[in-house]
Amino acid sequence: MKLVSFFRLKEVRWTLPESTVAAWTARHPGLAAVSIEEEADLPAALADADIFLGWLLPPEHFAAAHALRWFHSASAGIEDCLFPALVASAVTLTNSTGLHSICIPEHILGQMLVLARNFHEAQRLQLRGEWNRFGVIVFGGGLRELSGANLAILGAGPIGANLARMAAALGMRVRVMRRDATRAVEHAEVVVPPARLHELLGWADFVVLAVPLTAETRGLIGAAELAAMRSGTYLINVARGEVIDAAALVACLRAGGLAGAALDVFDEEPLPPESPLWALPNCVITPHISGYTPTYFDRMLALFDDNLTRFLLGQPLRNVVDKRLGYAPG
Repeated sequence: MKLVSFFRLKEVRWTLPESTVAAWTARHPGLAAVSIEEEADLPAALADADIFLGWLLPPEHFAAAHALRWFHSASAGIEDCLFPALVASAVTLTNSTGLHSICIPEHILGQMLVLARNFHEAQRLQLRGEWNRFGVIVFGGGLRELSGANLAILGAGPIGANLARMAAALGMRVRVMRRDATRAVEHAEVVVPPARLHELLGWADFVVLAVPLTAETRGLIGAAELAAMRSGTYLINVARGEVIDAAALVACLRAGGLAGAALDVFDEEPLPPESPLWALPNCVITPHISGYTPTYFDRMLALFDDNLTRFLLGQPLRNVVDKRLGYAPG
């Protein structure tokens, strides 16, 4: 049994610790684990690999993996892993959903507080050395409290579910949209199907996008959906940039159709310097950091280690992705 790992995603590179590889091979006799650092070495390593571990298996190298049976993605979002050859194959795909169930909801809460208390405007005034109390109070949607506010969460995975718990503890009223609205979400007063999206958007003071990127969610928020929101509503996106029509969002924010937005993900990353989003005073931008946590690799390796034992024993795996739906049903 051969395991190949390769971690490279845009500007980020990582290598499995030798101690981890040694622990796996010692605990599982007959397992050979190979950690690849250079992509040029990947095709040869994949030729007889049974298991692949990494953020992404480059599609151009998939044909070399003749014996591959299981691919574990170290990411929760796996849209780039679902290339046609893999989807059509018998290879089991698992992902790392659940690893961000603390850091991303906390990031969202931070962004809601920034928007609700106009910290972004206060920061601009600080940089100019300008005392303008009234200006901060009335900026955008005006200062407000989270307690008693209406929060709409689009997506009921670990991130959305944990955000519902945290927000309810702050006194927010929470409603959730999920594909199967018959399944309750703890701490949410209502769960609605996608067909009731506009109704949910019109109710909300804060809208949080926490859906996987699939054929159904690509372009989910366009001009019509933005128009369905009230002008005092805030939009927060920690899903994927492609979930929002960026041009429609820019036009809406410029026209005052929303009180503001906080964006951590974009359809083009890095966000180009010429993007109009940078200059919008009612838009808070973070460079795709909501999923960062210092415990990320420890959690990911613990999840994979458990699944590795299950795989070698022929037991059901955790976080199996439905390759047609584009996510791991929970």
